[in-house]
Amino acid sequence: MNPTKTLIGSALAAIATLGATAAVAGPAAQPGYTFEKCYGIAKAGQNDCQTATHSCAGTATSDGQGDSWIYVPAGTCAKIAGSAMMPKA
Repeated sequence: MNPTKTLIGSALAAIATLGATAAVAGPAAQPGYTFEKCYGIAKAGQNDCQTATHSCAGTATSDGQGDSWIYVPAGTCAKIAGSAMMPKA
């Protein structure tokens, strides 16, 4: 294989990987409906934004982590057992 083609292919793969990583990091987009943040109900890796212990969406380390939240339709959080409208200690 041509060394130039190998180098170009490697560079493109690295750029694609960086782009995919950057797309995941950061907060989740706000939903198009009226929402509220609901704490303590996100599955590990499914939270919508940062907390005191991690900085990006999708980085909760355990199910039901008290400071991790997800967007839910307004009025829904109070109906979910174990949920909270504010971070749990």
